[in-house]
Amino acid sequence: MEPVEQLSELVSAEGRNRKAVLCQRCGSRVLQPGTAVFSRRQLFLPSMRKKPALADGSNPDGELLQEHWLVNDMFTFENVGFTKDVGNIKFLVCADCEIGPIGWHCLDDKNSFYVALDRVSHE
Repeated sequence: MEPVEQLSELVSAEGRNRKAVLCQRCGSRVLQPGTAVFSRRQLFLPSMRKKPALADGSNPDGELLQEHWLVNDMFTFENVGFTKDVGNIKFLVCADCEIGPIGWHCLDDKNSFYVALDRVSHE
């Protein structure tokens, strides 16, 4: 996994993503430039794996991540899938290769979708 680029290269003066957000594995476009807002929030994401392994919720291996792109409408995404509910959480995965989680969505908040900067690449 490549290190996260300098934030100044990724975040505009308005706090939005300067570059397109892509899946690290297959390069599929997840978000267009300017469609998400930079957010710092500590969230736990399980280790990256294929979608069926994420849905069982049995493996607690993962990491706490703090830098995310925040999207307020699920229809803003170019290409994203969701796992089955794990408690009141759905994890975001690449819709093409189903690797993830690349992000997190709490069912209690219908308008907040987080994509971890460490789990995606930028172009």
